[in-house]
Amino acid sequence: MFGSILLQAAGVQESFLQFLGKNLELFLTYTGVYNATPGHIIMILIGLFFIFLAIKYEFEPMLLIPIGFGILIGNIPFKDAGLQVGIYEQGSVLNILYQGVTSGWYPPLIFLGIGAMTDFSALISNPKLMLIGAAAQFGIFGAYTIALQMGFEPNQAGAIGIIGGADGPTAIFLSSKLAPNLMGAIAVSAYSYMALVPIIQPPFMRLLTTKKERLIRMKPPRAVSSTEKIIFPIVGLLLTCFLVPSGLPLLGMLFFGNLLKESGVTRRLAETARGPLIDTITILLGITVGASTQATQFLTLNSIKIFGLGALSFVIATCAGIIFVKIFNLILKDGNKINPLIGNAGVSAVPDSARISQTVGLEYDPTNYLLMHAMGPNVAGVIGSAVAAGILLGFLG
Repeated sequence: MFGSILLQAAGVQESFLQFLGKNLELFLTYTGVYNATPGHIIMILIGLFFIFLAIKYEFEPMLLIPIGFGILIGNIPFKDAGLQVGIYEQGSVLNILYQGVTSGWYPPLIFLGIGAMTDFSALISNPKLMLIGAAAQFGIFGAYTIALQMGFEPNQAGAIGIIGGADGPTAIFLSSKLAPNLMGAIAVSAYSYMALVPIIQPPFMRLLTTKKERLIRMKPPRAVSSTEKIIFPIVGLLLTCFLVPSGLPLLGMLFFGNLLKESGVTRRLAETARGPLIDTITILLGITVGASTQATQFLTLNSIKIFGLGALSFVIATCAGIIFVKIFNLILKDGNKINPLIGNAGVSAVPDSARISQTVGLEYDPTNYLLMHAMGPNVAGVIGSAVAAGILLGFLG
């Protein structure tokens, strides 16, 4: 009898071990270790690299840290079993937050904050600087043409080309309307090149200018009255949006935010727009854009092409702004000439590209301060990229 009990106990133990083994095996199938692919590892390394750049070199930390950490979140591998934890699973928290990107309502709120923190005085005092911002948008349309030649559909080419404006919110807004399936690659590409402005632009600035041109001194900008500052966003809205109504979501919020700042009677609203509001939206946008780079969705041949085209469009935009200034100087009188080093600031990476103009200029003349002059084409680039996005949306949407 005792032997029978031992046999039964051994059978129970064996059954328990089998049960434990099966459940342990099932548990392992749900772990990230089990479901990881080389693609997930590659994307996690890219996310860590973004975080490294942000912390070590302070390259756009407000953008790269949320995006980099979002990439880590988006590439935690898991078994697709209706868990509703991934960004592409309907009803998940990340998916709900990501709707602000896919629906295109994060970018206008970002533009509201940008408007509330932007001083257009440099542009108002010297309106011809707006032409530099317009010239830099050549990068958008140049990349659009090249993308068409590479086989992209017109709507996809338009969304890719906007990377040349170096404006992340604009790129997200346009890609959400024209090419939602490419939005992750376009957004990460746009923000990556914005962060790499200090590396990408200076070599082309030095290559395309002579020592004499780098030493050009510009007249100090005139003082701008508060009345001019108040009128500017109203006139700017009417002029741009009557010409390009499809740019209204971005341009309307940009100029509205600026009016809140300049009116002098809505300080609390302006402070909210340029402070807590834009910070909150930047966090949500960065983390969800980063999470959208899930390896299975992101690591494609098209993504590689988009990164290449994005770099090319950014370089074209930088060079176009510099070359335009050099040509424009041929018809300007001595004393009114523009330092070509501010031509790079025609892209919409505010204020980083303007700071690069200042940094490179000081290398050749430590007393030649170009920052305030460069802010003119820089803020014009913000308007120009939004107008270009409106044009593309109107024709391709």
